[in-house]
Amino acid sequence: MARVVITGVTGQDGSYLAERLVAEGAEVHGLVRASDAAAAASDALARGVVLHEGDLGDEDGLRRLVDEVEPDEVYNLAGISSVAQSWREPVLTGRLSGLSVTVLLDAAARLQDRTGRRVAFVQASSSEIFGDAAVSPQDESTPVRPVSPYGAAKAFAHHAAAVYRGRGLHVATCILFNHESPRRPTTFVTRKITSAAARIAREGSGTIRLGNLAARRDWGWAPDYVDAMVRAARHDVPDDFVVASGTTHTVAEFAEAALRRAGLGDDWADHVESDPEFFRPADASVMVGDAGKARRELGWTPSVTFEEVVGRMVDHDLELAEREAGA
Repeated sequence: MARVVITGVTGQDGSYLAERLVAEGAEVHGLVRASDAAAAASDALARGVVLHEGDLGDEDGLRRLVDEVEPDEVYNLAGISSVAQSWREPVLTGRLSGLSVTVLLDAAARLQDRTGRRVAFVQASSSEIFGDAAVSPQDESTPVRPVSPYGAAKAFAHHAAAVYRGRGLHVATCILFNHESPRRPTTFVTRKITSAAARIAREGSGTIRLGNLAARRDWGWAPDYVDAMVRAARHDVPDDFVVASGTTHTVAEFAEAALRRAGLGDDWADHVESDPEFFRPADASVMVGDAGKARRELGWTPSVTFEEVVGRMVDHDLELAEREAGA
């Protein structure tokens, strides 16, 4: 039975990954913050997962987790997950999303040296490392030039992964473009949109206040991207892999798709407002990924279209709204 450590196990990707690996029969260990431990322990998603209270800022605790569990696979999904938050807390972002990764990589490398068996490590990288990309679409050879503290922290971790790969650790980085699901918190613009669309459909009025409506992103389905990470961990050759749908849509198009799915039809634009308050200090250029390498080497391909990603999220939020109304 494989032993696995997942940081960020209570997040969107971590929960889908844990479910999959538990179903496969793996012994899954998840790192959770003390403040989240009680909720995680009672959550159905955590069944079958051994939870360990800890913090990414605790270097000794991270090393101890790897030493005690002696995992076959490590998936590092934790860290500051919001570009907006990274602007508010840049130092914390650098520590948790950048430096902590080096601690985990070093612990995994020492474990591999001590036991003499392969330890596979997957670093969840981000398209934000490309920042102000001069080329489109972006692939594994695109220069790393972040434009936000979040992107800079992820870039540091991305480079650290390559350093430890060169040392002999089986490290794969999955450069994940935007990927969504109903498990996204409402602090993310996509879930903010779908939950607001459901509310407006229920109440018959309302407005969604958003930032740059023209911003383009490459959006996919989160469980598909989790599948890519598992494939990367188990691939014979560790490497960097862009994971993306290869198509882009604007924030306005996302809002339109959500509001139409919620039943607002041609009146959708009446419910959308661009507010400068939500503009980022600096925004990445058009981000669209070329996942050709993942297709060729991992046999990976996205299975859910943009329209269906939005639709599934809206349907979920409509169900939540119905339950709340009936409560």
